[in-house]
Amino acid sequence: MDKSPDAFRTISEAADELDLPQHVLRFWETRFSTIKPLKRGGGRRYYRPEDVTLLKGIRHLLYDQGFTIKGVQRILKDQGIRYVIAIGEGRPVEALSPPSEMADDEDFVAESAVMPEIETDADGQQAAAPRGLKLPSFKPKPAGLTSADRDRLSDVLRELLDCKRLLERAREG
Repeated sequence: MDKSPDAFRTISEAADELDLPQHVLRFWETRFSTIKPLKRGGGRRYYRPEDVTLLKGIRHLLYDQGFTIKGVQRILKDQGIRYVIAIGEGRPVEALSPPSEMADDEDFVAESAVMPEIETDADGQQAAAPRGLKLPSFKPKPAGLTSADRDRLSDVLRELLDCKRLLERAREG
């Protein structure tokens, strides 16, 4: 039997509806002060329908639009809860790209992260990534870094990857 759309949801029901693990919802409560489920005896959480819609909007901004937690916090502060709820409801809202003054802020949009050059083998194939590390298939243009900075960061990343490979070999025996 399905619940009414106006019924409160337990954390497991909310997590299932959002296709997220429960611990993510608990973590988001620590990062977004606007998420305030009702808590009953034993600390059991009950999410109101608007809480679930807000969570859907936060999920969309984080996972589908690529915003960071700080970016979503800023959206909640600048645009308000109703804006994020509208996103969660799938209602049209003004462009989801960050305002121009925020576009260069690395804490706001995750895509501004520096990506290393992709190592290739002699045949031009992408080198295998160490276990547990997913290499990107593209190299976006980093914002505000010089070519020398990018080269230094790429060198440091390569050194770290080499260290990781050595550690993995040592663990394997």
